[in-house]
Order: sequence, then C-alpha cells, then structure tokens
Amino acid sequence: MSQRIKKFFKGDKALLLATGFCMSLLMAALYIAQPGILRFLDYKIYDQHLRRNHSTKTSGIPVIVDIDEKSLAALGQWPWPRYRVALLLEKIRMAGALAVGMDVVLAEPDRTSPALLRSQIKKELMVDVSFQGLPPALEDNDALLANVLAGKPYVLGFYFSFSKAEADQQKQIGECFIKPAQVALLEAPGSLPASQALHMAHGAVCPLPVLAQAAAATGFFNATPDADGILRRVALLIEYNGALYPSLALATLMQATGEPGVLLKLGPQGTESMRYGGSVIPVDRAGQMLVNYRGGGGVFPYVSAVDIMEGKADPALLNGKIAFIGTSAAGLKDLRATPFTPVYPGVETHATIVDNILTQDFISIPDYAPALELGATLLAGVVITLLVAWARAVWIVAPLVAMGFGLWEGTAHLLSTQRIYVSPLYSYLILGANFALLTLMKFWREEKQKKFIHGAFSHYLAPAVIKQIYDSPESLSLQGQEKEVTVMFSDVRGFTTMSEQLTPTQVTDLLHDYLTPMTRVITQNMGTLDKFIGDAIMAFWNAPLDVPEHQKKALSSALQMFEHLQTLNDGFQQKFGLTIKIGVGLHCGRVRVGNMGSADLFDYTLIGDNVNLTSRLESLTKYYGQILLVSQAMVEACGDGYSYLEMDSVRVKGKHEPITIYTAMTHEQAAARAEEITRHNAALALYKSMRFAEAEAAFKELKDLTGNAALYDMYAERCRTLAEHPPAAGWDGVYTHTSK
Repeated sequence: MSQRIKKFFKGDKALLLATGFCMSLLMAALYIAQPGILRFLDYKIYDQHLRRNHSTKTSGIPVIVDIDEKSLAALGQWPWPRYRVALLLEKIRMAGALAVGMDVVLAEPDRTSPALLRSQIKKELMVDVSFQGLPPALEDNDALLANVLAGKPYVLGFYFSFSKAEADQQKQIGECFIKPAQVALLEAPGSLPASQALHMAHGAVCPLPVLAQAAAATGFFNATPDADGILRRVALLIEYNGALYPSLALATLMQATGEPGVLLKLGPQGTESMRYGGSVIPVDRAGQMLVNYRGGGGVFPYVSAVDIMEGKADPALLNGKIAFIGTSAAGLKDLRATPFTPVYPGVETHATIVDNILTQDFISIPDYAPALELGATLLAGVVITLLVAWARAVWIVAPLVAMGFGLWEGTAHLLSTQRIYVSPLYSYLILGANFALLTLMKFWREEKQKKFIHGAFSHYLAPAVIKQIYDSPESLSLQGQEKEVTVMFSDVRGFTTMSEQLTPTQVTDLLHDYLTPMTRVITQNMGTLDKFIGDAIMAFWNAPLDVPEHQKKALSSALQMFEHLQTLNDGFQQKFGLTIKIGVGLHCGRVRVGNMGSADLFDYTLIGDNVNLTSRLESLTKYYGQILLVSQAMVEACGDGYSYLEMDSVRVKGKHEPITIYTAMTHEQAAARAEEITRHNAALALYKSMRFAEAEAAFKELKDLTGNAALYDMYAERCRTLAEHPPAAGWDGVYTHTSK
C-alpha cells in the first residue's frame, strides 16, 4: 500500500470513512424497515414525478354519465326512483354503449314504488289506496329495473367491508347475490393461497337481491387511500367467502369486451401478476394496481344524466364506449384525493383503470426495484463519503448537486419511457445525511475556537456583545471577577396552578411563546441571559463586557417586557384560554461574575449577596401587589429618567441592613396615576410619622381608588396593629420580612 493511501486512512480521514460507511449501512437498514414517515415522503416524490411525466392521451373508450348538480336540480335529489334509473340505463345502451357500470349501490327497496306506497299507507294510516290506470308492470319499480337489467351488459356496484363487526350487521340485513369473477389461478410451489395474497373482506353492502340476480355482473367500488389520504392504487380482486370478486372497473370491462376470465399468478410473497386478455396488469403483492392518472378531474368525457334523459346528449358520445354512472356533485360525497387534486370524482378512477388496461399504459414497481433502490442508496453513501473525506468543501458541492440531479432525472426518465417507478428517496437521504455529518466532522477542529466562544455565549448574550468579543477576544476574561452589575429576576405568577389546567404540550408551548420575546427584549438591551429556572428568568447587565448605563437598560427592559406581555396575553387567551402575570425584581451592586462550578462542569453566572437581594425583591412583588420592584440603588443610578413610587423600607429575609424599595414607571405612566401617587405618598408619610389611624383610613381609600388589595390591605392591617401596639421609641419604620 502506497504512502498516500496509508496517509489517507490515518486519523480524521479514517474516522470520516468509518462514519460514512456506518451511516450508509444504517440507511440501508432504515430502507428495509420502511418507517411510516419516510413512506409518506416517498409518496410525495412519486406524486411529483407522476404529475411531471403523466400522459393525458386516453383510449377514448371510457365515458362518465354524471349525476351532476344540474341533473339533481332537474330530476330531484338522489336516490332517484328505480324506473328513472332503468330509463337512464336503457337510453345509454340504446345510444350504443358497450357496457355500463354503476358507481352506486342500490341496496334498499325503492320506497317510491306504488305497491310499496300502497302497503305503507295501509299499514300506517289504515287507508286503502289504488292507482287508477297504472299498468301492472309499473307497480314495482325494483321489478321494473330488474327486467331492464336482465340479459344486458349492466354492472351493479357494491361495497365490501373489512370490519367483522360491520360484516355481522350486514349479514343480518339479508342475502347477498354478488357475482364472483372467473379466475384461473397459477400457483408456484410454496405460494400463498389467494385468501392471504389478496385483500379479504368480511362482509358486503350488496345490491337488492332482485337486482343483483338480474344483472349480468357486479363489481366492488372499494378504493382505499394510502396513509396520507391519497388514492394511488386500487384492488382489482378481493377474496370473500372463498370466492374472488372483481372491481367495478374490471367487471365492466369484462362485460364490454366479452372476455370473462382473469389469470392470477401467485407466489410465496403474494400476488406476482395478473393477466386479462392480452394485457399483463402489474400489481403489487396484495393484487393492487397503481392507477396511472391522466391528470385532474375531467380528463374523460362527461355527459350529464339529465341531458341523456331529455334526449339532448349526442349519441356519438356513448356509441362504442364503456360508460360509468357516477357523480361529481359535492353533496353526494363521492370525491377522492389523488396525486393531482384533493377533489377528484371517484367514478373517474374506474374510467382511468379501464383506460390503463385498454391502452396497456401501466405504472409498475418491478420486483427488482427494491434491490436497485438499496444498491443506489449504498453506492450514493460510499461515493459521498469518499468525496467528503478526500476533497475540500468547495469541490464537493458540484458533484453533490450532479448526483442529486442525476437521481431525480433518472427516476423521471424511467417513469416517462419505461413506466417504471424507482424511488430516489433513500439515495437522497444518505447523500444529505453523509454530507451534513461528515462535513460537520471535517471542519469541527478548524472551527473549534470560534465555536467555543459562540457556543458559550450565543444563547445568553446580545448579538452586539458577541460581536465585541469576536472583535476583541482579549477583553473577555474567563477567570471571574468582582464587578458592579444590574441583576434581574422575573417570575410568572401562579404558574404551577396554571399548569394544572394545561397539557404538558400546552405548557411547553406557553413557555416557549412567553420566554422567546422576553429573552429578546433582554438581549436587545445588551443584557446577558443567565438561566431559565422553570418559568423564571435570571439576567444581568454589564458582564462579561461593560455596558454603559446598564441600570437604565435593565429598567427599560423590564418596562418593555410588560408592554410585550399585554400583546402576548391576547394570544394566550385565544390559544390557551388564560392570561399570565409576571413579577420583576431589579437591583444593582457588586457581585462575583465568571465561570462557576466544577472543573468538569461549569456555567457562566454570578454570585453574591446582591444576587440574593434581587431574588428577594422579585418574590416581594406578590406581597406588595406590584409587577416591578427596584432597590434604592437602582433609583439613584437611573435618576430622573423614570418615575418611582416608594413601597416600603424593609429588611428582607437573610439580610440585616434595611433597604427602601420602589416600583418604577415611565413619566407618561406616572402622569396617568398622578392622583394615586399623591395620595400614596401622603398616606406613607402619615405611616412614617406614626399617625397610624389616619394612615389606615388613607390606605383604605387608596384600596377603593386603585383596587390594589394586596398593598393597601397590608398597610391598613399593619397600621391597625401598630395603633393597638405602638412601637418603641426610635421606631424607624422598617418592616422585617421573615419569609422569601
């Protein structure tokens, strides 16, 4: 082995090769497993290719007799009286149609029959009714339709059920006289029986026995869509009670051509092929045929049923044609989703199947397709692995694009010229997966330092701060330092109780929708996000880099958060049926900031008494009924840029030194609350001067004025207690909190 090859397989390249080959094998295993989500993607790729490469050319034989909105408006709602159906069938046949398939099931007696009407009136009203001059042949509409059906190329539709419970109910309704197909079985050694190779039904919604016995043939019109709701394939034969029954399309084609039988070849894996006349119909192992749609609805000629009934339809439209009676009316709900359109008349699917067989224009997935797809997946994985391991990134893009284009065009070429579909999905997946993974591995070391800085700070630093670090990395110290910072704690009120009303997914969505804009407010104001503590936010300003006037930026952030919350709550009310409230505490002072933790696991954060004090301020917002509390230090730092309202002088739990706390607002907000602020300051002055009775009355009036029961009930109760038990001389008005 040459030195160059030895060098190639050393170190990082060997790791790249091993990773790429393992990923290729993993993708091959995924191909064998065929997970549902990837089948869904494969369906969409197939649809795209079918839309691009389909042919609109038809045999010109199938035609749709449409029970459309026009017919319903002229002749009345469906179902029509059977004499009218009989008349429609005869007019179609007399126009020269080779066969007529009915994409409806006539399962119940015609309740408009004179004989049945007479019987019902006699039974329910005890009145004998006679119809004068009515020929006996018109007494029973069902018998009339049966006479029309007898000996003529009409095919009645019926519906199979695959639920045993539903089938048991159907068996109680009455007998079923559906007619099986003539099927010759060609069974290879070890082949599956037809009952296992084909779909097996447990029951059927059948035509009325008098009609089914008279009709030349019957056919099922079941059409089961794929998992994504799109109808791409249909069964041509279904096993039921030991016999094989044809689809409506196949049964109608048999009546038109006079070819009565089907040759079905079975193998160990299921159905291998189906032959009808001179056509070998490609089917899957369950006997299902891929429908080669010619486009959206309206590809085949449509003739309105009312035009035929009134003699307005051109007979040439039906002469020598195979007609299917169905509906395009939305109200009758016989609409399907296909690769071309979400609204496609189901009756046109039967016409398409007949047309595919007559023109022998099928789409097939041959037996060798899985081997070809798996081989292409492994080859694509190996090639892209060698490319990424060998070449520089700039030289990989062109071959990658070329391979992707080649796979797509190769699939399109096979479908267009050979009518064979070979999926490129897993080849695309391995190209994308190996390129992404191996490129990431290849350049990881080169980007290590840059990724370290970005990974360390991008989730909690403002973009401007990150840029400053990139521009001047020497200004960033990771050793920790004492520094004056502004600290913020924010918390959602009553979040635990609120969470009990929501599902875990809703709680996650709510937190995401709340935390995202709040975090952006902080970072846009040059703040550093420290951490999320459940629904709480901890952030700070002036670290790791200096932020001028950090106290003002922090206070501005808090006020902006409240503005954003008003907008967010409108959405929360609609989405979750609730709104949220938050409390924010702000304080500035010296702390220790830097990487804190163990040698193996650490976090960039800050510690110190001033951090704890800020947390206490946030907790006290509930006690004082405020959304924001700031310390005296914040008031002194921010100056007259904002307005403040003194709340109290307190000793928080764990601290001996008293502090004065305030709520802060903009000057505009203060102007709107001018009366409240004036009366609040006056009441607080009475309290501090130990005029407790007067202060209590003032605080009660403030409660009535503002509705802030938490704050003013607390002060009123405190005044009442102090009036009853006057404080000692030298009382400083400081209240000591004993809880957090």
